[in-house]
Amino acid sequence: MMLRYALQTVRARKGGFLGAFFALMCAAALITACGTLLETGLRGTIATERYAATPVVVSADQNVHQTTVKHKKGKTKVKHKAKPIAERAWLPGDLATELRKVPGVREVIPELTFLAEPLAPGAAVDKDRPAYGHAWDSAALTPYTLTTGTAPKADGDLVIDRRLAERAHLEPGDRLTVQSTQSPRTYRVTGIAAPAREVRHQTALFFSTAEARRLGAHPGQVTAFGVLPTKGTDAAVLKRAVSTALHGTKAPHGTTAQVSAGDGRGAVEFLDAAAARTKLVSMGGAMGGTSLLVAVLVVVGTFALSVQQRHRELALLRAIAATPGQIRALLGREALIVGAAAGTTGALAGLPLGSWLHGRFVAMGAVPGTLQHTASVFPPFAALAATLLGAWAAARISSRRIARIRPAEALAEARAERTRPAWGRILAGLALLVGGAVLVAVLSVLRTEPASTPVTFLAVVVLASSVALLGPLLVRAAVAVLGGPLALTGPSSRLARANLRGHAARMASVVTPLTLLIGMTCTVLFVQPTVGNAARAQAREGIRADWVVAAQGPGVPAEAARRLRTQHDTVTEVVRTTVRVGLDKYAAQGVTPVGLTRTWDPDVTAGSLKKLTEDTVAVSELAADQLHLKPGSPLKLTLGDGTPATPTVVAVYAKGLGFGDLTFAHDLVARHVDNPLATSVLVSTARTQTQLATTLRGFPGIHVLAPAAADSIQAARQQANAEVNYLAMGLVLAFTAIAVVNALAMSVSERVREFALLRLAGATRRQVLGMLRTEAFSVLLLATALGSGIALAVLTAFSVGMTGEAAPAVTPLVYVAVVAFAGLLALVATALPGRVALRVRPVTVATAKE
Repeated sequence: MMLRYALQTVRARKGGFLGAFFALMCAAALITACGTLLETGLRGTIATERYAATPVVVSADQNVHQTTVKHKKGKTKVKHKAKPIAERAWLPGDLATELRKVPGVREVIPELTFLAEPLAPGAAVDKDRPAYGHAWDSAALTPYTLTTGTAPKADGDLVIDRRLAERAHLEPGDRLTVQSTQSPRTYRVTGIAAPAREVRHQTALFFSTAEARRLGAHPGQVTAFGVLPTKGTDAAVLKRAVSTALHGTKAPHGTTAQVSAGDGRGAVEFLDAAAARTKLVSMGGAMGGTSLLVAVLVVVGTFALSVQQRHRELALLRAIAATPGQIRALLGREALIVGAAAGTTGALAGLPLGSWLHGRFVAMGAVPGTLQHTASVFPPFAALAATLLGAWAAARISSRRIARIRPAEALAEARAERTRPAWGRILAGLALLVGGAVLVAVLSVLRTEPASTPVTFLAVVVLASSVALLGPLLVRAAVAVLGGPLALTGPSSRLARANLRGHAARMASVVTPLTLLIGMTCTVLFVQPTVGNAARAQAREGIRADWVVAAQGPGVPAEAARRLRTQHDTVTEVVRTTVRVGLDKYAAQGVTPVGLTRTWDPDVTAGSLKKLTEDTVAVSELAADQLHLKPGSPLKLTLGDGTPATPTVVAVYAKGLGFGDLTFAHDLVARHVDNPLATSVLVSTARTQTQLATTLRGFPGIHVLAPAAADSIQAARQQANAEVNYLAMGLVLAFTAIAVVNALAMSVSERVREFALLRLAGATRRQVLGMLRTEAFSVLLLATALGSGIALAVLTAFSVGMTGEAAPAVTPLVYVAVVAFAGLLALVATALPGRVALRVRPVTVATAKE
């Protein structure tokens, strides 16, 4: 029976439920979109291209592993964890002998994959198709076949793929300069090759076997082995046979050989796509979690406003003997009906939204295009379930007061709003306020971005939730402060003051989404600059060099640095990587130790950089604190390519934010990264910029910059990285902005009778609109103060934790733009419904049935 009444109510009050429907629909769309990102990270396919004709691929394990054994109450628990390494792990070349002995193996083809970027005009590599070098002997793995010309035989020969040849207008006999892991070299194009199937995500350059081994820079090792079966041998059978034969086989540094087939080959080929899985899971989970919290807050506020508007109707139901349980059941079923319709619509809309979001992440370079977007029925169904649960919970929370009080009290409150919120609401609001303060305090001691970022946004939502519960008291406090000025500015302002004081709960339902919008937007916009500006400041203070050499391409070759070195000049090559200490990831760099203090000063607080060698390491204060290190301590770690090492700590420095947490000798890092070219070269010299540029004129794409110019380039890169976060949280902010408009429109639309009575009492149309504008301005002022206060507290704590200083990077112009945007939303969402409400003749409205 209650279901029938609920259906009739929804049908009769479509306009009243429209706001709740819209809020729930947006929430479902957002949750579905985030769910598809999460599913793509967990189950997204990485299709192979390079190994398309190779059923089985043997490669090195790309993970570092940790096994913990716990004994408790006579039981033994074994837990195994694995995390990906940053660079490609290599296999011993003599493993081919063992593979050829496996039954069913027809041929074993060793593969070399290394950096090889063409530098000729018109041959610039598309960022979506990075260029890699290979030995021509491995062309059969795809396969590539010659369409014209001959295979490379001499060290100076080169075969390029057809797409590169067409783009750069190259033919056999032409010359092409290639920047690989060594100095740039000009090769003679001997042939053009085409793949048997489309290769969309990479550009292939093929060298002679000897030249490929030189450029691969890993003597006696290979990237992978392609295993071709004999005729009639099934790929699955061959994979099991190879796995059995290689069981326990170790690479030179202890890495276990892995066997892949089917879709598993793609992860071997595209390491960045495999690593992006973790990033996408983290990003989708963070976005989804934040979206869910914001959605709960917004939906509860929307339903609370809807119940307020129906207070008289529900009070009459109580007066004619409806029980509290029946009222709760009625509102719960109404919420489920609206939630089902909104959840279904939003979930369907969320699928293309998730696809668009994935496409934008690919375009920005945050996620490689090789990780294909995956969407199943699970995200939409999860979003629908979350929407139904959220709608039902919001209805139950919003109906607690009207369902519990006596019918006479309900009728009395339908005429006049309570002067004070319920004690339970106040206590819950205070509890959330304390919880938010605790989160802010915790945030001030978190010193890593992965740990602090989720806490940052959680603190904003918790504090905004406390504002939602304490809203009526905050509105009355604001009226007490603004009451005097409002009383002196005309009849419209006096009407607005009376409304704000008499309908604080209604106004509080509008203050909450505005506070959340301002607080969340300021936090999103200023979190990244706070860290980025501090890091750049440390880098500026720590670079003592006169000039910085940088490259437009993959990096600065070692030969370029050697040419710059003279007896009186100091040249420091810098190459960057990521290492693992246990399973924890740390940003690291390799620097040339000779004369290091002339070009670089990370503010050493213990030990000395003069002892930096291939067997030692310098660590930041953060790393030293986390890992309990000091000069003389051994540090067991895993280098970027999976090589274990145990260097001795020789120095601790303060500027870890600007230079990374670990600093090694350059030659050690360069041997264990995919790209050994220097990201920058620091030069301390009396020579001019022109003289240095003349020395380097034989190296295409190399520029000599002043430290300030290099800092500007770094700022541009940080901005590009920040745009990914802006996009990720932009949808949440858009949802919050929609909720602001929704709440304001609902608040104004239900006041048609009030406006009519004011008109009949003598108020003009202009005065009523002026009253609405004043109310909107007052609400905006309060929301700006609360949202700004929340953002400032959270950003200050974030800054203290990450940089050690209470100095959040707030751009005044951007802040003013945020407040102006919120004000524009409030004005438009108030004025338009108000004008529509005032179109109807006051007598018609006043005499109409409620």
